[in-house]
Amino acid sequence: MKKSVFFPLLFAPLPLHLAAQEAQRPHVVLIMCDDMGFSDLGCYGGEVRTPHLDSLAMAGVRFSQFKNTGRSCPSRAALLTGHWQHEVGMGWMTAVDEHRPGYRGQIAGGVPTIAERMRGAGYRTYMSGKWHVTVEGAFDAPNGSYPTERGFDRYYGSLSGGGSYYAPRPLYSGVQRVDSVPDDYYYTTALTDSAIAFINAHPADEPMFLYVAHFAPHLPLQAPRDRVGRCIDRYRAGYDVLRRQRFERQQRLGIVPPGMELPTHQREWGGDRPAWDDLTEAQQRQWTEDMATYAAMIEIMDDEVGRLIDALRRKGMLDDTVLMFLSDNGATNEGGRLGQLMADLSNTPYRSYKQWCFQGGTSTPFIVAWGDGRRNTMRGQICRQPAHLVDIVPTCLDLAGVEWGGEGLPGMSLLPAIGGGRVEERTLFFEHQGSCAVISGQWKLVRPDRHSPWELIDLDTDPFETQDLSQEYPAKAAELERMWDEWAHRCNVLPLEDKPWTERINYYKGLYPDQDGRE
Repeated sequence: MKKSVFFPLLFAPLPLHLAAQEAQRPHVVLIMCDDMGFSDLGCYGGEVRTPHLDSLAMAGVRFSQFKNTGRSCPSRAALLTGHWQHEVGMGWMTAVDEHRPGYRGQIAGGVPTIAERMRGAGYRTYMSGKWHVTVEGAFDAPNGSYPTERGFDRYYGSLSGGGSYYAPRPLYSGVQRVDSVPDDYYYTTALTDSAIAFINAHPADEPMFLYVAHFAPHLPLQAPRDRVGRCIDRYRAGYDVLRRQRFERQQRLGIVPPGMELPTHQREWGGDRPAWDDLTEAQQRQWTEDMATYAAMIEIMDDEVGRLIDALRRKGMLDDTVLMFLSDNGATNEGGRLGQLMADLSNTPYRSYKQWCFQGGTSTPFIVAWGDGRRNTMRGQICRQPAHLVDIVPTCLDLAGVEWGGEGLPGMSLLPAIGGGRVEERTLFFEHQGSCAVISGQWKLVRPDRHSPWELIDLDTDPFETQDLSQEYPAKAAELERMWDEWAHRCNVLPLEDKPWTERINYYKGLYPDQDGRE
């Protein structure tokens, strides 16, 4: 594994929105990780050692109420286009083209991506990592949906949603398939190698947009043995102790409100969530090993963020670079009972997991900082204003000096919030696999699937979603349901589909056997 160097970012601040004007068109580096929970990073309360990301957080600003769509493909579609995922054909997954407007299995060709927009503004555009917005069956024949066909000048990574860290498939450089990798290959490191190569070759007199989409820490759990060994002692205490410690750190950091109690969320377990001591010794050993591997994968990614920052510094670009970091969704309960217990820790203090629209599925850390640390008004502070993936495109366009108002984008630029001001309050909508939610002000309406009743949550007093107030405030619940229904009709969400994964894929492949992603 390559070593990284940790550079503290300690300089006097300057407002970010003024810094953008001063630098005119700053470089933008957007880093996304995969399936990482809200509390894993050190700067969000975790015991995972992430000094480089923590340093960015202390130099810039952390968001405590940043939301995603709850799942990989929809989140990437919202991030790349600035639209609700269903509006651009990515309401579910790339597994199948359902030939319904909101569910085509890849982002619509007529909607510009962030790379196309930034390139149109004079930026050189690069991507390294997980794409996951091209329908499966179209990987080996460009169909207009490859990264280099959607605005990126150069690309390295995998088009699919997952695979081995030691031999990812299918792997591409541009549109050329990479059929073999070195014996010491590790995907997280290789993605940074390619990103650094892009930086090193970038013309010094042009602005750069770089999107690094890490696969880590998505399953499978794979990390070098020595890195796992560095983490394993931290997890022998078990999830009950560690979850309590994370929550207490979150309160000290100001990530969660003071004076609140750590919830248990028994309903996600059907009322029988086991205590650590209820597990057998073999189960405890396995959980400890798995959690240490997961932590090692994040720590390696953090090392690679440090290498990326170092490359920007050596190139002389860091002072004029805005860096953003986030996760595509919350931690997953995949992997059986122990996997669910891992996710309970990772998503502290929130309820539920990836693929559901509760806080545990849709909450992500989001860090924004100028790379040299000098130009941040809210240096080390926490922004508690709601924000969403659809805000990334407007924010980047604002940084690039591009007019975007009047285009019907549902998001807004976060530069005012990042600079210590406020953004206009708006309503956020969610749907994935029938799990639905709407957030309007302090109120959230949410349900786990289309057959379950809606729950009304007061996020001001109950941000952990423990008490359903729908019976106490039926008019508010009805108002929010009407808002969600109007959005769902307008944005190609309906009709909802609740077939299980394999049945859903087979059903639509049976209806439409030509699944190469072409019209």
